[in-house]
Amino acid sequence: MSDTAVVRRFQRTVTQRIGALEDGFLARGRPLGQARVLWEIGEGVEVRALRARLGLDSGYLSRLLRALEAEGLVVVEGGGADGRVRTARLTPAGIAEREELDRRSDEAAAEVLAPLPAAQRDRLVAAMAEVERLLTASMVTVEALDPGHPAARRCVEAYVAELGRRFESGFDPARSLSAEDDELRPPAGMLLVATLHAEPVGCVAVKLHPRQSMAEIKRMWVDPSVRGLGLGRRLLAEAETRAAGHGVRTLRLETNRALAEAVALYRASGYLEVAPFSEEPYAHHWFAKRLR
Repeated sequence: MSDTAVVRRFQRTVTQRIGALEDGFLARGRPLGQARVLWEIGEGVEVRALRARLGLDSGYLSRLLRALEAEGLVVVEGGGADGRVRTARLTPAGIAEREELDRRSDEAAAEVLAPLPAAQRDRLVAAMAEVERLLTASMVTVEALDPGHPAARRCVEAYVAELGRRFESGFDPARSLSAEDDELRPPAGMLLVATLHAEPVGCVAVKLHPRQSMAEIKRMWVDPSVRGLGLGRRLLAEAETRAAGHGVRTLRLETNRALAEAVALYRASGYLEVAPFSEEPYAHHWFAKRLR
């Protein structure tokens, strides 16, 4: 059976088992889409953030919200200077309905597990956790952004803040070798940003050296919330592919001994430790990799 066939079979089994095919999800008289939106609103959320989180078309989300408003479960209010920032909130009736959905969801989950012996329950729960992790990884997108883009700024600021916490002597970007905005814009370089649910969750930069076949990896960072998804390896591989497309044959980088997981990633990705090639004051390891 092909990979595609396995995925489609899995989708059919899951949608049937969780009741997604029924008109009234969890016997509450509304489809799964409405129930999910009701649950995601929680204490209140901007509509644009809700749309990004669920990956829904704006028109479809508006119809879902209108249906929930008609039931008296949700209110959508305008805000901001121009009133265009819309926020969805649960009414008291909506809060009560969400609690009932949680109760019934717990019962439905128990019904899935109940027929299985303990060993199979453990296997199923572990498999579900692994599938959820991998599906989350598949939803991450990576694209090149201008260093001045808000998402890029957030990543670099988080990178600097984390190094400041983890390095023995702290981290001052002014003391480190430069990776300024102009050095990370084409044709001088590039900055790749990973996004999940419209939120930036990782980055890596490449400093190209015109008329040379060598480039440097800089600003490698992954948000703690998504570590373990293989995103660091993916960002590094994407940086290598794009660098090779610019004629780069050798990639170099330096890193601090406090970043043990980064050191392990570089070694596992084929980077070889070499003699120091820079005067980076925060570096304890220097690596290089010959690209194919």
